[in-house]
Amino acid sequence: MFNLTRNAWKKGSALVLSLALGAALAGCGSGDASQNTAAPASAENKPAQAADKVLTVYTAGPEGLANKLIEEFQTQSGVKVEMFQGTTGKILARMEAEKANPVADVVILASLPSAQGLKNEGLTLAYPEAKNADKLNKDWSDSEGHYFSTSASALGITYNTKLVTTPPTSWSDLAKPEFKNQVNIPDPSLSGSALDFITGYLSDKREGGWSLFEQYKANGAAMAGANQEALDPVITGAKSVVVSAVDYMTYKAKAKGEPIDIVYPQEGTVISPRPAAILKSTKHEENAKAFIDYLLSDSAQRLVSDAALLPGRTDVKAENRANLDEIPLLTTDWAWMGEHGPEVTDQFTKLFK
Repeated sequence: MFNLTRNAWKKGSALVLSLALGAALAGCGSGDASQNTAAPASAENKPAQAADKVLTVYTAGPEGLANKLIEEFQTQSGVKVEMFQGTTGKILARMEAEKANPVADVVILASLPSAQGLKNEGLTLAYPEAKNADKLNKDWSDSEGHYFSTSASALGITYNTKLVTTPPTSWSDLAKPEFKNQVNIPDPSLSGSALDFITGYLSDKREGGWSLFEQYKANGAAMAGANQEALDPVITGAKSVVVSAVDYMTYKAKAKGEPIDIVYPQEGTVISPRPAAILKSTKHEENAKAFIDYLLSDSAQRLVSDAALLPGRTDVKAENRANLDEIPLLTTDWAWMGEHGPEVTDQFTKLFK
């Protein structure tokens, strides 16, 4: 089962290719709604009306933010939302398991290449007329309306302030002797943002970029699960640094008083957009479109900012964190990243295992 899940994520969104074969068999977006079939014949329209007020969302986002977004959308729309929250890898694996009977109406991923893959496989429903779509960062969203990056995070170096007195300023600093056996890096087969960082770094440096990761390995860096699993030992002091750390997690933990901080290396880093897409197999198209409209609304974008994420809209500024114009960026090629994701994941995991 582990191999199936890992292989599914390695292939990015291609893992759900066979979803297209099961689209015609798609069930209702909510388990409760799908069981609501016992109404008398005289009220045969009532189950359909009830089903129309449901939506199933799979989201790879901060759980607190996801709960607030769902709660506000339900209050505004009267639509009942069933939510599955997990990493991008877990979401794609769940979609693979459900390919014969797709459940999700909308997915929110933490990896742009995965959303691009869903579009390329014909599994997304275009919604070019989405409200406020014209205000989104055009580099993060689809021009034809197949996915909308409503938020983003930047990847940096998070360090324990009690253990690191001189913060690193370059990715290469972590290969120095003072960081021997003290560095964690998330597993790209589990973390979409880690895969974005690794492929993004390689898309800028190309083949020469592998030398950095080889130096990390030689210096005792450890591949440590998904993002939170990599971060927790740094919070507790068991390790001193996370490379490819998701910045909003650091900002939130720091705000709670944890002894950590983050730096963005001077040579640049990678932004990891968080795209939302409507699946073509949805049985609740209007509700799904309403949810996308909500995610792009003023109120939802304020919640994104409050959660220490970068808003997807260019006219909304983040609070209590670095904004996009304050973060040095590598020159990333998202098409290259998506194309080479599987082989990069293979090579990286073999290097660190």
